[in-house]
Amino acid sequence: MFSFSEVIDMAIQLEKNGEQVYLAALDHIDDAGLKQLLKWMAEEERHHAKWFADLKGAVGILDENESIKEMNDALVRDYLGDQAFSLKEVDFSRVKDTNELIRIFIEFEKDTILFYDILISFVPDESTKEKIRHIITEEEAHVEKFKELINTEEK
Repeated sequence: MFSFSEVIDMAIQLEKNGEQVYLAALDHIDDAGLKQLLKWMAEEERHHAKWFADLKGAVGILDENESIKEMNDALVRDYLGDQAFSLKEVDFSRVKDTNELIRIFIEFEKDTILFYDILISFVPDESTKEKIRHIITEEEAHVEKFKELINTEEK
């Protein structure tokens, strides 16, 4: 069974993974526009990780909620499958073109949104839910920005 604190740790790690991989990808990309976007994305992910780390300070109160205690390993696996939410396994040297890399990043962002959609259903505090909804909106904007690059590349 996961505590809310452990789920917040997952969210923090998820955001840190994104930040690290977006920064690592910079060394493998020539396109100036994509480089600028990845720098911005890394900064966004860093801000999200900080917000979740700050939220963790309030976890003592939130862990008392019974619905949060019900978030167990089987439930998370049912919703998320075997997705590790890590881009560490991306071998940039094997990625054939920019569009393929962008598609990988889109899938990561979509997986992040899925995780937060599940997380929000276990949060009792409305102001915390609102902030997570805001982060979801930002993650959706990330997907759209990546999609715009694919459309530009394929035209």
